[in-house]
Amino acid sequence: MQIFLPPEVEALLQRQLKSGKYHNAVDVIVAGIKLLEQQEEDIYQGRLGELQMEARIGLEASQEGKVVDGSTAMAQIRANLSRRSPS
Repeated sequence: MQIFLPPEVEALLQRQLKSGKYHNAVDVIVAGIKLLEQQEEDIYQGRLGELQMEARIGLEASQEGKVVDGSTAMAQIRANLSRRSPS
């Protein structure tokens, strides 16, 4: 595979090579891709945690009888949206 890097990315790659931490350009690129993969996994895990917390809150509310039917919920959502929208 042949890729073309923008000058600023090429300069970063060269700085990393000169630092001595990497043996060649492929090692630098692989390290960058691994960091990207880890970042995406962290974002996924963070969002998953948020959704799990929201589900727990909803379950607890349901168990405490703090629920509304679908029609009421939609009416509340529409009312909130109309208050936010400039008339």
